[in-house]
Amino acid sequence: MASHRKSRTRTGVRANTPAVGFTTAALASVTLLSTQSATAAPAEPKPSVEEVQKKVDDLYRQAGTATQEYNKAKEATDTQRRSVDRVLDDVAKSADKVNEARRALGTYAAAQYRAGAVGPTAALMFADSPESYFEQTQLMGRLTDRQQEAVEDFQKEQRSAAKQRVKATKSLETLTESQASLKAGKQKVQNKLAAARSLLADLTAEEKARLAALERKKEEEARRKAEAKAKEEAAERKRQEEARQEEAPATGGGTDTGSGGGSGVTDGTYAAKAEKVLAFARAQIGKPYVWGATGPSSYDCSGLTGAAWKEAGVQLPRTTWDQVKVGKRVATADLLPGDLVFFYDDISHVGIYKGDGKMIHAPKPGANVREESIYYMPIYGSVRPA
Repeated sequence: MASHRKSRTRTGVRANTPAVGFTTAALASVTLLSTQSATAAPAEPKPSVEEVQKKVDDLYRQAGTATQEYNKAKEATDTQRRSVDRVLDDVAKSADKVNEARRALGTYAAAQYRAGAVGPTAALMFADSPESYFEQTQLMGRLTDRQQEAVEDFQKEQRSAAKQRVKATKSLETLTESQASLKAGKQKVQNKLAAARSLLADLTAEEKARLAALERKKEEEARRKAEAKAKEEAAERKRQEEARQEEAPATGGGTDTGSGGGSGVTDGTYAAKAEKVLAFARAQIGKPYVWGATGPSSYDCSGLTGAAWKEAGVQLPRTTWDQVKVGKRVATADLLPGDLVFFYDDISHVGIYKGDGKMIHAPKPGANVREESIYYMPIYGSVRPA
């Protein structure tokens, strides 16, 4: 009978049941994910150790450039702050002068009030004699003249104070701009250093070992070039000494023309200054590099060169970009101890030449002041500061 037939809808799956909806959604999701996986761009390959080394070196160089920008902004900020302090002192002095002029006006105004309380006829009547009346009249006349001068002085001081206030406002605005630039420069340096640290942190132990091997290879190449430079300087010193002996009188003795290598000959004055510079620099070896630092516990590259030459009585500008303009330009072949050697096309690093192809410098964040070959980085040029 029909009543005993099983309903097909009870044994089958209805099209509008939740199970069908879920299955359809699941299939759609799988299809969508499959499509996305097929069309998604492939992940970037991990950079090689050589690429990491290049990127890290470039980031440290960029951080060096940003450090010089920071140093320049800090110098401008310090100068502006001193200017603001002077202007504020002037404002305070002007305010004192205005108050002094105001007190003088108050004194004359009080005297005038007291004198004005009695009319000329009454004053004559109450005077002891006509002579005393005329004396008092003359006195009030002089007071009036002085009062006019006091008014003019007060107005003059008011105008001066107003000008000083305007100047102070502008100086404070400039200081605020300098401080904003300083803050931006600081952030720029920190970003570059953070990026370099991130690249190094992603390396495996094996990759770090390979990176260290690449660094040693780079250092060894720089050392060989320094040794070749040292031999050249030794040969030049020998040649100069032989020339002096040949030119010396038979009675003996020549004059010392200074020490150093290369063909550039300098006098004893520069050699004496250079010795002070190098003695100071050697004493800083082992102290940490800190960007923006000028000592005594830490230095950046131009902070060290500035502090060292200050010991010899020579005041250098703060940044490498300004230090390279000081003194006399010299070729690498003519370097003498004490000369400044600058690196990279953007002149973002500097060291103090010590002779034999080596320098003392503050290398980079995470490193200490040390002695190193000048050939470790690409040389931009050199100067003799004094």
